[in-house]
Amino acid sequence: MPNSSSISEFLLLALADTRQLQLLHFWLFLGIYLAALLGNGLISTAVACDQRLHTPMYFFLLNLALLDLGCISTTLPKAMANALWDTRTISYAGCATQVFFLLFLFSAEVFLLTVMSYDRYVAICKPLHYRTLLGSRACVTMAAAAWGTGVLYSLMHTANTFSIPLCHGNVVTQFFCEVAQILKLFCSQSDFLREAGIIHFSLFLIFVCFVFIVLSYVQIFRAVLRMPSEHSRHKAFSTCLPHLAVVSLFLSTLLFAYLKPPSISSPSLDVVVAVLYS
Repeated sequence: MPNSSSISEFLLLALADTRQLQLLHFWLFLGIYLAALLGNGLISTAVACDQRLHTPMYFFLLNLALLDLGCISTTLPKAMANALWDTRTISYAGCATQVFFLLFLFSAEVFLLTVMSYDRYVAICKPLHYRTLLGSRACVTMAAAAWGTGVLYSLMHTANTFSIPLCHGNVVTQFFCEVAQILKLFCSQSDFLREAGIIHFSLFLIFVCFVFIVLSYVQIFRAVLRMPSEHSRHKAFSTCLPHLAVVSLFLSTLLFAYLKPPSISSPSLDVVVAVLYS
């Protein structure tokens, strides 16, 4: 059996068996990637250049756009290259780098989405205190805390994951290096349980953030429904519902990916869920 010291590369999931389907996957991923670059690039440019958008809500939206660009740039370019050149390989260092950046960007995004729910809560439920509670210094501090916590968490988790011996080959049944798939390569059950414990603790933190977001939106919707003006209600909903939709899609698919029972697991389902959350 090979161990981690002898593994120089991993084999990622082959999304198609025929050359035509491989090229189809390449063009599909390219379209998704270009759409993400265009959308998030336009958001970033608009927020940076328009003085009217220099508000806490758009500052956090700028940070979210940058995180989204980082997430999709970590996974899709390598997947596109593999589909285009008819290969499945990724180097050991490349796999570790993918895991580091994905953990960093995912965790930072969860914390940032939580901060954004607090921003909407203060804006709608405590509008008179908005400038006091969410001044420029407070916004920068909260955003920096989200990014910094993501880096620290990812550094510790990645170091722990790739310090554990691997004895069950080098095949990762996903189109990028996903921690849940690397778990299956661990040598011993005790190593698997240790890493799984870290993942479950991480999912617990995500669940806590999700509960905080839900409670914030319960208060927000109660406040919005008490507004006498239909225009005010529409304006409030228009700033909250997109954020709530992103939270629901991102966190629900992420939690499903790591908590779904093995009985319903399949490579095709794993790929679809991974595309949705990444």
